[in-house]
Amino acid sequence: MANGKQKTHKASSKVLKKKKNGTLVYKKSNGNHKTSKDSAKQVRQRRNKGTLSKGDTSRIKSVL
Repeated sequence: MANGKQKTHKASSKVLKKKKNGTLVYKKSNGNHKTSKDSAKQVRQRRNKGTLSKGDTSRIKSVL
């Protein structure tokens, strides 16, 4: 009998996207509404994607 495959972790796959170079990117939180309390710099920085650190990437790649 063949060995089973590891299932994809669905919650992680919906949040993280894998780029061609292997890094994992995600959308930053708290940037959708009620941003008037934040400075313009904070709101602007949340528009950019966040990248996962190298240590976390190596752990999470196996479940994606």
